[in-house]
Amino acid sequence: MASVNMADVKRLRELTAAGMMDCKKALEEAEGDFDRAVEILRLKGAKDVGKRESRTASNGLVALKQDGDSAAALLELNCETDFVAKAERFQELAAEVVDHILATRPADVPALLTSEYNGKSVQNHLDDANVALGEKIEIRRFAVLEGGYIGAYMHKTDPQLPPAVGVLVQLDKSNAEVAKDIAQHAAAMAPKYLKAEDVPADVIEKERALFEEMTRDEGKPEAAISKIVDGRVNGWYKDFTLLQQAFVKDNKKTIAKYASENGVEVLAFVRFKVGQA
Repeated sequence: MASVNMADVKRLRELTAAGMMDCKKALEEAEGDFDRAVEILRLKGAKDVGKRESRTASNGLVALKQDGDSAAALLELNCETDFVAKAERFQELAAEVVDHILATRPADVPALLTSEYNGKSVQNHLDDANVALGEKIEIRRFAVLEGGYIGAYMHKTDPQLPPAVGVLVQLDKSNAEVAKDIAQHAAAMAPKYLKAEDVPADVIEKERALFEEMTRDEGKPEAAISKIVDGRVNGWYKDFTLLQQAFVKDNKKTIAKYASENGVEVLAFVRFKVGQA
């Protein structure tokens, strides 16, 4: 069996993101031929693709593409490990796909996967990355905002990894400072909805039922329960709707008040965090 240059093992691992022992074995099988070793790993990866379908892709990154100040796309691309998340091939794929999203505005993830760029479907590009990187690679979600003024903020939870949190904020008119402030606020405070009217009725019904049960368990007078529950629902809105949240830079005012004081209206926002709803 041919001796293996450890520098080639390291280079092969950096190129393919395959495990160290897999790289060593591939070079040994290829008798030191680096290009052949790459092909061996690709073949092994192709055979392993089916085995990965049941595995969980809970790591990854959030990618951003902006077109001036009035349009932007956000993408969550998932993989299985942090090691692949910081691989150049994975980050290049994310950049290509989010560019394609902003250019084509697909309706949903299934439509995105069947759409094409550079002569292949997005799903084919994912499959190629799956083989090359040796992990399950999948698109979890994406969003596009267009019109008005779009501000963005990307946050790294680990300086060694790509951004894991991304936020878009849409204002009715241009104000870069306010858009950035609100985007950073949303990144930190994780609102789920823009305003109370946007919360689905079934969500509020579940919260109200929970608060009613809690209130009864606390032994509150029956006549007071409805009012107490209303107060708790209002408190929930303050926790989970962006416009009613207390501004992190000045908790004496809400985001709605901060925006109004600066002459703008928040029309929409999107917040993605890798692995979270």
